[in-house]
Amino acid sequence: MPMPAVALIPIVLFPLMGIAGIKETTAKYADSVIFLFMGGFMIGLAIEKWNLHKRIALTIVNITGTSGNRIILGFILATGLLSMWLSNTATTMMMYPIAASVIFVVKENNKSGNVANFALGIMLAIAYASNFGGISTIIGTPPNVAFVSFIREKYNYTIPFSRWMFICTPLAFLLLFSLYFVMVKWLYPNRIKSDLATHEHIKHELKQLGPLSSAERRVLIIFICTASLWIFKDLINELKWVQLDDTMIAIIGALALFLCPSGENNIPSSKYVLEWSDTTKMAWGILLLFGGGIALASALEKAGLIALLGKWIAGFSGSDPLVLVFMIALVSIFISEVMSNIAQVLVFSPVIAGIADALHMNPIMLGLPMCLGASCASMMPMGTPPNAIVFASGHIQMKQMMRTGFVMNIICVILITLFCWLLVPVLLRA
Repeated sequence: MPMPAVALIPIVLFPLMGIAGIKETTAKYADSVIFLFMGGFMIGLAIEKWNLHKRIALTIVNITGTSGNRIILGFILATGLLSMWLSNTATTMMMYPIAASVIFVVKENNKSGNVANFALGIMLAIAYASNFGGISTIIGTPPNVAFVSFIREKYNYTIPFSRWMFICTPLAFLLLFSLYFVMVKWLYPNRIKSDLATHEHIKHELKQLGPLSSAERRVLIIFICTASLWIFKDLINELKWVQLDDTMIAIIGALALFLCPSGENNIPSSKYVLEWSDTTKMAWGILLLFGGGIALASALEKAGLIALLGKWIAGFSGSDPLVLVFMIALVSIFISEVMSNIAQVLVFSPVIAGIADALHMNPIMLGLPMCLGASCASMMPMGTPPNAIVFASGHIQMKQMMRTGFVMNIICVILITLFCWLLVPVLLRA
C-alpha cells in the first residue's frame, strides 16, 4: 500500500479494536503542526510556479564563479538555502535540470580536468545539500515537523521556529562546507578551470528569465515577510499586541499568496500569485502521513508501551550521556538508510523520550540528534528521495554513492553529537 494510505489505517483499526474513539483518532489528522507544513508547502509551490528558485540558484552560481569547484560550491549553497524553506525532494527536483544543463555545457567546452568527477560531484552535491539544508528550519524536512509535533504533544512545549533555526542553521552550514571539502578537495577533485562558455551559459540562462517579474517580486516579498515573522515571532509576542504562532504565520503567508494579484495580465489563468488549482501539485500524502503518525504515537503512549520500552533501553545505555547521544545519532543515520525518515522519527520519538525520562535528561538533548540524523542518510539511493533522484541521473555508481555517503555519515554523526552535546543546552537556556 502507498504510505499515505497506510497512514489512514488507525482511523479504521483504533475504533474497531477499542484503542481510541473515532473522534479522538481523526482529531490527530488535523493537528496544528500539519497546517504549519501545509503553509510551507504552499509558499514552496508559489516559488516554484514563478521560477524564483531558478533565478536564486543561477544568481548564486553566477556570483561564486564558473571553475569546477566554484560551480559545485554555488550549487551547494543555492540548494542548501532553498531547502531551508522548501521540501528537500522539491528542491532536488528544481535543481536537477539546472545541474544537468551545466554539466552538458562543461562537457562541451572543457578540454582539461576530470569532467566525470565534476558531474558526479555536482549531482551528489544537490542531493546531500537538500538533505542538510532541510535541517535548518522546522518546515525544511518532514522529520523536523514530526519531532516538533511530538515534543508539543508529549511535554506541552512548543520549540519556537526561531530557536530551531538558531540551533540548527549553524550546524547545517557546517555540514554544507564539510560536503564541499569532501567532494572537491578529497574524494572527487575535478581540476576544471573557469571558462568563458560556462560563464556565458549561466548569464544566458539568467537573461532568459528576464527582469524580476511582478509575480516573482510579490512572491519574494510574501516569502521574506513570512520568514521574518517566524524569526521575530517571540519579540512580537513580548510586545503583547498580538500572540502569533508558527502555524498561524504559515497560514497567513499561504493566504496572502491566494489574495495577492499576480500582476501578470498576459496569463489569464493566474490572476493571483497562487491559484487553488496549483495545489494539485502539493504533497497531500505527506500531511496524511503526519496525521497517522501522530495518532499512532498518541496510542502507543496512552497504552504505556513506550514508557516500558524506554526504561528497558535506558538500562543498557550506560552511565555516560555523551556516549548515549553519540549512539543515538549513529543508529539514527544508519537506520534511515533503509527506512523512511518520517516513519523513523514517528516511531522512535516516543522511545527516545522514554529513555530521556528514565535518565532525567532533557528529551530535546536526545531527540534532536535522532531527528537530525534521520535527514542525513547519504549512502543508499533509497535513503532519502533526493538520493534516489540524483542516482537516476546515470552519473553516479552505487559504490561511489556508498563511499561518499559513508564518509558524510561519519562526519554527520560527529558534528551532530558535538553540536547537540556542547551547544544545545546553552541555546535552550538562552
